[in-house]
Amino acid sequence: MRTAVIGSQTTPAVERTAGSAGLPGVSDPRSVAPRDARELSRQFFRRLGELEEGTHAYQYARNTLIEMNMSLVRFAAGRFRGRGDDMEDIVQTGMIGLIKAIDRFEPDREVEFTSFALPYIVGEIKRFFRDTTWAVHVPRRLQELRVELAKARDELAGRLDREPTVAELATLMNIADHEVVEAQIAANGYTSSSLDAALTGDGSEHGEAVLADFIGVEEHAMRLVEDFHTLAPLMAGLSERDRRILHLRFVEEATQAEIGTQLGCSQMHVSRLIKRIIAHLREGMLA
Repeated sequence: MRTAVIGSQTTPAVERTAGSAGLPGVSDPRSVAPRDARELSRQFFRRLGELEEGTHAYQYARNTLIEMNMSLVRFAAGRFRGRGDDMEDIVQTGMIGLIKAIDRFEPDREVEFTSFALPYIVGEIKRFFRDTTWAVHVPRRLQELRVELAKARDELAGRLDREPTVAELATLMNIADHEVVEAQIAANGYTSSSLDAALTGDGSEHGEAVLADFIGVEEHAMRLVEDFHTLAPLMAGLSERDRRILHLRFVEEATQAEIGTQLGCSQMHVSRLIKRIIAHLREGMLA
């Protein structure tokens, strides 16, 4: 077994730091076996509680504890391997949980550090997935279904040596075909891409293509469709005479004098009626 406890081969700098902390020197904390790390951690935690925070000895003890227990983070991160995320990001997030656990651990409670630290590590990783990974909000049911779908796809792809069909995924997951499709659609909201992201294999003589080149431009006429949908119920709420006035003025393009002749009123009165009707419609549109 490779030992990490320093003997005669310890570098002077590490020897001085370890000696001042009253702790064994550890040449490569990350290589300490989990069984040895548990016993060494007890020594380091006891001494850490006696040292003054901010001193070199305190930093040595704390940093060594972090590196010796990184195997806990890798173990916890392994539970999330099938989610399709970069494992390096998951491990880095788990390290935050490990550091929080080290800073809050109290050896006097006689609780094994591994039992104390794992909930912190797993909780930090879950918080990372909840807060930062989904590009759009989807129901929790679909978030969980996406994870199961990723595991099922990996299992079937390895077994069949090809991409599994929806029916095969549904059979393995014991759900309906439409639920698999729903999970696949929801998975599209897990990550997002920049419109300036380069697309490989789509270069042209004018340079490398980006995603924005293949996205439709804004169609300003679409605003008219929205306006028409908003205006329709307001028009329906007008009196028959008001709708007739608008039809004569804006559809048949009759003059105010011609409208007045048909209604039996003056041009001035028609002008006031049109202004009142339009103001009413505008107020409704803005509201």
